[in-house]
Amino acid sequence: MRVVGIDPGLTRCGIGIVEGAIGRPLRMLDVGVVRTSSDLTVPERLVSIEAGIEARLEEYRPDAVAIERVFARSDVSTIMGTAQAAGIAMVCAARRGLPVALHTPSEVKAAVSGNGRADKAQVGAMVTRILRLDAAPKPADAADALALAITHVWRGGAQARIDAALAANHRPRRPRTSGSPR
Repeated sequence: MRVVGIDPGLTRCGIGIVEGAIGRPLRMLDVGVVRTSSDLTVPERLVSIEAGIEARLEEYRPDAVAIERVFARSDVSTIMGTAQAAGIAMVCAARRGLPVALHTPSEVKAAVSGNGRADKAQVGAMVTRILRLDAAPKPADAADALALAITHVWRGGAQARIDAALAANHRPRRPRTSGSPR
């Protein structure tokens, strides 16, 4: 499974691509941050973020996109910028027909570190260890994007198998005809 993780933000939007499967070593394919200047208008910044996300989706052709779920903070302007960037990421994925998963920060922290209250340094250290990197990706937005992708491979892959099994068990059975074997 190849997953693009996106840590949305208006100033820095982290994008990380991870490939692998549950129970197998994961591999980082790419990581980076799309930066926008506060001198630009919000629509111009969103266009830059869209271009950065589209370029990664085009190059890496992922199976899914994992985005950090926006949660309430005290600063409304931060929430708005994060939500706008997350919306752009969802549109980019939907345009390509890719499944989108939203993971909360505490879910991601718990998945990669075992502690839903881990700090950024702990998340960065665990991402470095899980992906066997020489150093933690910088800035933290890049490490967070990889953590989102890791979380989705580990949790999303399992959830997809559960959903497929449930769907198979709930398929309508074909009626038997009188001459069909039991």
